[in-house]
Amino acid sequence: MSDRKSRSSATGQVTLQDVALHLGISAITVSRALKTPQRVSETLRARIMSAVTELGYRPNHAARSLASARSDSVLVLVPSLSNEVFVDTLSGIHEVLIPRGYQALIGNTHYSPQEEEKQLGVFLGHNPDGILLTGLDHTPRVRQWLADCGVPVVYMMEIDDARDSRCVGLSQFDAGQVITRYLVGKGYRRIAYVAAQVDPRTLKRAEGYRAALREAGCYEAGREIWVPTPSSIGLGASLLDRLLKEQPDCDAVFCCNDDLAQGMLFQCQRRKVAVPGQLAICGFNDLAASAWTNPPITTIATPRYAIGREAAQMLLSAIDGDMPPAKLDLGFSLVERLSA
Repeated sequence: MSDRKSRSSATGQVTLQDVALHLGISAITVSRALKTPQRVSETLRARIMSAVTELGYRPNHAARSLASARSDSVLVLVPSLSNEVFVDTLSGIHEVLIPRGYQALIGNTHYSPQEEEKQLGVFLGHNPDGILLTGLDHTPRVRQWLADCGVPVVYMMEIDDARDSRCVGLSQFDAGQVITRYLVGKGYRRIAYVAAQVDPRTLKRAEGYRAALREAGCYEAGREIWVPTPSSIGLGASLLDRLLKEQPDCDAVFCCNDDLAQGMLFQCQRRKVAVPGQLAICGFNDLAASAWTNPPITTIATPRYAIGREAAQMLLSAIDGDMPPAKLDLGFSLVERLSA
């Protein structure tokens, strides 16, 4: 018998979670197989029943009764708790959840699919009534758990690849294309793309950037700079140095986030590079400070507070049984300022 069972037996009973861990699936899937076996495939049900027998699991009917009740909690997984974008999104979520008596179970995935998987596995044990997730790109195990968990899920920030899912956000591709077309329209042709903390949204903005430049006949793959480290003002400053070294003829740069754009602007001032005279700079997300730099930064404003609010509202409607899968595009806006 495994060490896992020995540890559980010390308390006198093997738990539902023990069975789930033994099989590498969620506890909710095990519970569903025992309570409503018709909702689980025959193959999976056979594996679960075999594990139940092997581990000696006996259902605790009192616990089962409690687990089937509503928890008045919503799981929210975001990539960062320090990034202004997700702080604003969480504010919108809380505005909707708190008056309805729901508590948010908040997890920080640190932009890691593996960390998201780990946290989802843990938080599902708290029986949330619904789940709010960032983005549409998830590991196969996460997708399976979400399909099996039996509670509504709403995806935030992206809509590009949504199919039969509830999601609230914007087209990251379109936003990247619009700001690049803006630069082309201003007469810039040697336009770089600088990205940090590479995630699916950053990749989609890059696709929009490439599409706009190919449309204008001036795309050059060598003008892209990608680094995996977290986006920051300091990183933007160092990437400006790298950009000027590797692509000294660039006349404009589209930064995947405003903090990178701010850092590039500050470093241009140190190096006496005129903005926008020698190098135009654009950002993304319209962080608060971007309106107050000198010059203020041209950027894409994203409705992150509204995304949080509308996603939470969509989720509560789904919990109440009133919301079928739907895609809500809240759009974005180009904020034209003096940096480009």
